[in-house]
Amino acid sequence: MKQVVDYAANQGAEWVLLTNARTWRVYHVLFNKPIEHELVVEIDFMAINPRSSDDLDKFYLWCKEGWRRSVLGEYQAQREALSRFFLGAVILSEPVLDVIRRELRRLSPDVRIDVDLIKTALAAEVIKREVMEGRSAEDARRKIARAAKKPLRATNAKEQTEETPIGERRVNESAEPANAES
Repeated sequence: MKQVVDYAANQGAEWVLLTNARTWRVYHVLFNKPIEHELVVEIDFMAINPRSSDDLDKFYLWCKEGWRRSVLGEYQAQREALSRFFLGAVILSEPVLDVIRRELRRLSPDVRIDVDLIKTALAAEVIKREVMEGRSAEDARRKIARAAKKPLRATNAKEQTEETPIGERRVNESAEPANAES
């Protein structure tokens, strides 16, 4: 693994696919110091169910059409956004803490609840320590802080793309438009 990641880093390749013919693994190369990698997709050909849409979606991620549309990058970004580090960082962000505070005040109007107390309670008793510490947690906090500075509005096309799961997008995008001869 180290050897292939070093080759990829030297060539500037962002993705690595390793196989022993039975198991196929796609890794994303992270150009940090030191160079790192993370497993994005793993397919075991002996355990595939051809009727499973999840298995078919995994194949689509690294087939020729999927590469053209860069769905592997989208899938990796989706996995990253749903990782425990990102979810922990979102929960501990100011807007979410404000919403939690508002809901707690609505449920218990006589109790004085401070955002810092909520944050402390979440960090100490609800969220695992490993989710809040380490390089991945710090990266997630930085990305969340950067995203918080951006405006909330997005273009309609981007919102629709984000709302449609990758597997459904594949089917919808490959559909031929109806003939409009009039």
